[in-house]
Amino acid sequence: MEEVVVIVGAGPSGLATSACLSYLSISHVILEREDCYASLWKKRSYDRMHIHLAKEFCSLPYVPHSSTTPIFMSKDIFVSYIDNYVSKFNMNIRYYCSVESSCYDVTEGKWRIEVKNILSGEMEAYIAEFLVVATGANSESFIPALSGLNTFPGEIVHASEYKSGSRYQDKEVLVVGCGNSGMEISYDISDFGAHTIIVIRSPFHVLTKEMVYCGMSMLKYLPVKMVDPIINMLAGLFYGDLSKYGIVRPVKGPFQLKEEKGRSPVIDVGTVGKIIAGDIKVFPSIAKIDGSTVEFENGAQKRFDAIVFATGYRSKAASWLKDYQYIVNGDGMPKNDYPNHWKGQCGVYCAGLLQRGLFGISEDARAIANDIAKVIQDRKKEALPMLHNV
Repeated sequence: MEEVVVIVGAGPSGLATSACLSYLSISHVILEREDCYASLWKKRSYDRMHIHLAKEFCSLPYVPHSSTTPIFMSKDIFVSYIDNYVSKFNMNIRYYCSVESSCYDVTEGKWRIEVKNILSGEMEAYIAEFLVVATGANSESFIPALSGLNTFPGEIVHASEYKSGSRYQDKEVLVVGCGNSGMEISYDISDFGAHTIIVIRSPFHVLTKEMVYCGMSMLKYLPVKMVDPIINMLAGLFYGDLSKYGIVRPVKGPFQLKEEKGRSPVIDVGTVGKIIAGDIKVFPSIAKIDGSTVEFENGAQKRFDAIVFATGYRSKAASWLKDYQYIVNGDGMPKNDYPNHWKGQCGVYCAGLLQRGLFGISEDARAIANDIAKVIQDRKKEALPMLHNV
């Protein structure tokens, strides 16, 4: 099958790119290995999950949120927004399509995408002039290789499979990872009466959602170097010195880290209050695991019934994109730095791989669609003199 553009992945990145291509009347198809679009939101998010960024930073191209939408949306409200988004643009999505490989044919100047139909097991080939990698940075769950983890007899679950803390009442639970997921899951587990410990290994910024909203609003008019000190001052006034509780603030500011490293500040849902109150304990890195006993780097040992890994995800793009060097590195992340990360060579692009949230996804999608439109338009202009000579 031949297409002008093939988009791999029907998460928000793929959907946003599809909408932008449709707006420019460019034919395309989305290939998705799951049985639905936005599967991370629909199937791999915990029950109490909310979007902690204001709605003005969480819309996709051409469809702003309505005036009646809460400033901070629940997961269900956002999923409903995605449903309406897909319906509005009547998107051409083919499900159960697992991309096994994709190579660039230099002679033809096109991409050949080998796809396995998960239901039938049959292989299909797609030929496209343009290829968009929209599988996201969260395509594969990551659990670190800890010494002795295979001896742990209790429940081991990744954040992508976690739904609710209700099953952990009165149990000893260890949460590994202190990003937004880890901190929110710790709060949820503790709220259901579990004895909760969270591993915090490195410095991070913790802010309220109102602080983040304030900072992002100021960034429309002020540079990061002016915004970060203001937000750090507000956080210091609100939280005080958290280092005695195991939470250390990085040297660089929250928005500078987000811009340079893609590391988001932790948006507090009440976890810090529970840590201060002693309801959630903070421990350092894990040294080793021996059966139910976990030994930490400070020498402390404790037995656990369950371990929840909120240790993030990895991109799998490099595993199926055989000519990945045109756009990403060996880890499946953009080879080029922001703001040129989205464009590669030979008609390949990536959307949403830089972990800049829904706002960044929208920027990528618009840039990709506009670039493809320009390539097509320039080709037509080049062909005009030839037509006149016929």
